[in-house]
Amino acid sequence: MALAAAATASAAALVAGLLSWSPEPADPAETVRPLTAAEAERLAALRVTNQRDVRAGVRVTLGAGGGRTELVGWVDWARPLVYLDVGGPGAGAERGLVQGTASTLLVRPDPAATPTPAPPPLVPPDDRWRLREPPAGSGLPAVRDLLLGLGTVQVDPPTPEARWLRRETVDGLPVDVLQAPIPVLQGAGSAPDRRPRLWVDRDARLHRLAGWLPDGTPVTVELARSDRPTLRPVDALGGRPGLPRALSDGEADRLARLPDRLRAAGGATLTVTAPSGDLRGSGWLSWAGSTAYLSVVEADDPGRRTLVRAWPGSVARLVVPAGGAAAPPLPAPDGLVRAVGRPPGDDVERLVDAALRGVATAVPATAAVRVRDDRVADRTVDVIEVRGGLRWWIDRSGLPRRLELRTGRGVWVQLDLAPGRVPALPGAERPVRKPAKRR
Repeated sequence: MALAAAATASAAALVAGLLSWSPEPADPAETVRPLTAAEAERLAALRVTNQRDVRAGVRVTLGAGGGRTELVGWVDWARPLVYLDVGGPGAGAERGLVQGTASTLLVRPDPAATPTPAPPPLVPPDDRWRLREPPAGSGLPAVRDLLLGLGTVQVDPPTPEARWLRRETVDGLPVDVLQAPIPVLQGAGSAPDRRPRLWVDRDARLHRLAGWLPDGTPVTVELARSDRPTLRPVDALGGRPGLPRALSDGEADRLARLPDRLRAAGGATLTVTAPSGDLRGSGWLSWAGSTAYLSVVEADDPGRRTLVRAWPGSVARLVVPAGGAAAPPLPAPDGLVRAVGRPPGDDVERLVDAALRGVATAVPATAAVRVRDDRVADRTVDVIEVRGGLRWWIDRSGLPRRLELRTGRGVWVQLDLAPGRVPALPGAERPVRKPAKRR
């Protein structure tokens, strides 16, 4: 019993010692050295290897201690796209989901989310995504730039400043710990002690990075090389990419007949979604009367709404207090009816204008590509993109169910359409009836 007690005490002391142990810093003169030719080649090929591997799971720690932010998710270097869940004690208002491309950052805030982040759902939620345009160099934009910048199609030039530090093991795999400047973190300082550290295996695959963002915030990135699911961009970033191709005969025929289908449908109930400002709008569009009438509300200003009356090439607006139904009031306020029109300005106005002009001229099949098939309003549709960044979602009967416009900020604004009867709209043209022929 005495021996057993002594053994138990020794084991407890050993475990406690292992948990609290940290390696003593080695003498730089004994371990730090320039890279060998093979190590320099692996460092130069590191970002190309990421690009070739296409995707990886990521875990990012930004900052330290009680103010740190943690991000978990994936990076797709080929697309390029990052998809992350943001948490940690320092996340604050940034807690929630993030999707970002090289030029665009979309966030879906969720203050009620658990503090510890987890891999986000592979099929992302389709609501509450907002365009965010914070300054570069810090926070989420800097993390996005860092992750996407770890992939490239060209081998990096030699880095004479690079140094070999030591060997370690990551997930049972031997790696070399290198210290070297990398292009994506050039703004973080060039002093030797501020250069990032890279954990690189024998196949030039990066497993860990520790360094500083351009604003001086410490950052650690861990890559899970085997965690490589196919990522799906949210609709505001174009949705599922598909395999673009030329139109089939049936698809070309439906596109050619689209103006006639719109005139025959007469009109449609519409719903607008725009991530810029988290805009939501609803109303009606009349192809027969060449006009549209809708109400638009911004999430940042829910106390008011903007009434929009549009006809091809011109738009009138009136700001009124929010309240009542989401649809615009009928009859329209006199102030809107008397308002002088002007050319379409913002993304929503340009999208509605494109929908009205759909009855003008058929688009030739040579000026369009089929992006993919999809589903909307419980219908199978062909997503067809025409010149100018415009996508028609056309069902198999030839009617449009959604219209999308790519904006200059790299996001897509959506207009969902439910063709059918619409009420009399302000400013609508009355259809001209041809006189009956006399017998």
